Amino acid sequence: MYNSEQLESNGYVQASIEDFKSGVGWFRKQLPNIGKQYMAFTSACFTAGTIPEPIKHLIALGLAMQIQDEYCIMYHADAALKTGATPDQLVETIAVCAAFGGGAALSQGATLIQEVLREHESRKIQ
Repeated sequence: MYNSEQLESNGYVQASIEDFKSGVGWFRKQLPNIGKQYMAFTSACFTAGTIPEPIKHLIALGLAMQIQDEYCIMYHADAALKTGATPDQLVETIAVCAAFGGGAALSQGATLIQEVLREHESRKIQ
């Protein structure tokens, strides 16, 4: 966990990102081969290809918000800004993520609950 000196010099977000990186470093020491391969894989995934790097971080930001991963939210928001995303794009990512979360609840609820009700009614008739 970060100390008060980190918080004073860097702020909460940067201290949290450093805490995350420290945790990843610990993991890599515990399982060097897996850690090395994981880092190579994620690095390749976030390298610009047909999708520009800032957009990849915005996608990861939306996913991190959906699973409520605080470290990844801060890491990918920071990385998105550092690679060229705008503050407005971060805010719009929040909106898309909120719409998706609400849409997922609505689509699953509206379809699956109907199925439960249909089956429940068919059991009553039999």
